[in-house]
Amino acid sequence: MKALVMTAKQQMEIEEREVPTPKDDEVLVETAYAGICGTDNALFNGLPGSADAVPPIVLGHENSGVVRAVGKNVKNFKEGDRVAVDPNIYCGKCHYCHIGLYEECENLSAVGVTRDGGLEQYFTAPEEVTYHVPDAISLKAACSMEPISCGVHTMHITEDIQPSMKALIIGDGYMAKLFAQLLRAYGIQDITMTGRHDDLLAQEKEQLNLNHVVNTTKEDIPGNYDFVIEAVGKPETQEQAVEHTNPGAQVFMFGVGAPGQTFSMNTYEIFKKQLTVKGSMINPHAFVDSIALLESGAVKVEPFQANVISLEEVEGVLDHSTPKTGKTIVAVNPDLK
Repeated sequence: MKALVMTAKQQMEIEEREVPTPKDDEVLVETAYAGICGTDNALFNGLPGSADAVPPIVLGHENSGVVRAVGKNVKNFKEGDRVAVDPNIYCGKCHYCHIGLYEECENLSAVGVTRDGGLEQYFTAPEEVTYHVPDAISLKAACSMEPISCGVHTMHITEDIQPSMKALIIGDGYMAKLFAQLLRAYGIQDITMTGRHDDLLAQEKEQLNLNHVVNTTKEDIPGNYDFVIEAVGKPETQEQAVEHTNPGAQVFMFGVGAPGQTFSMNTYEIFKKQLTVKGSMINPHAFVDSIALLESGAVKVEPFQANVISLEEVEGVLDHSTPKTGKTIVAVNPDLK
C-alpha cells in the first residue's frame, strides 16, 4: 500500500508498505479522506500536538473510511462498515482518567500522532475509538468529525448557555466556521465573527447567518460579549478575547499558541467582571453528539472543505511551498462511498 511517511522534521516521503494487520481489539480501515489542520502543521515542524509525533510516523488524525478487516475480539464492526475514527486513545488507568479529565491523560496515544494515521491507504484503530457513519453523512464530510468533536467538547465544558447571550468568535478559519454553527445549535442566537478580508467576511456572514462581521484590519471590535471563543492562537487576539467581555462572561482559548507563548490580562478586570477563562483541549466523549449534529444538518462541513488534494501534495501544503487557503482534505480513496 501507499503511505505518506514523515521521516524527519519537515520531511515526508511516499513509501510502499505492507497493509497492517489489526490486533484483536482493532479494525483495519481503508482510508477515504483525511483532513489536514494546524496540528499537522505543528507536528510537521517538530512541535507537539496532543502528544509528540516521533518520526518515522504517518500523520492524519481526521479520518474516514471503510472497514476492511476486524480483530477477533471486535463485536460492533464488520467488513464494509463506513466509519470515522476518534484519534485520541486514553489509558483509563492514570489519575486524570480516573477523575474523568480524559483530555489530560498521562499516557495519551493518538492515531496520526503517536501511531500511524490516515495519510496512507490503510490504517488500524482500536474498536473503542471507531464510530459508524450514518448513511446521511458522506465520507468526505465524515473526515471532519474530529474537528467538530473538538468544538463540541468546548460546548460540553461551558458553565451555562442562554439564548440571550451575545457571542464573539475571534478568527474566521475552519474551526471558527464550525463554532458559528455549534453556537447556534447549542442555543446562542447573536453571533459576531472577526476576520481580515472583507470579501470572505461578507461570504461567511451570508453562509453562516452571522449577525455581524468585523474586519479587524480596519475597525475595532465593537462592544462586549457574554461568550467569547478565541480561534486564532496569537497573543493579540487572546488579549482581545478577554478585553471584549461583559461581566460574568466565559472566554475559551481554543486557538493553539506556540509553546512558551504568553499574553497580558488585566487581573483586576477578571476579578471585577468575575470572568471565566478556560482552555479547551481535544475532544473526549464528543463524537456521538458530533455525529448527531452532522447528520441533522445543524452543522455542515462540505461547503467549507475548500481544497481536495492527493497524498503527493500534502508536503507542499505543510511546508507552504504550495499554500492553500481554507480547509484542506486529502482524497486517499475518494471512490469509497
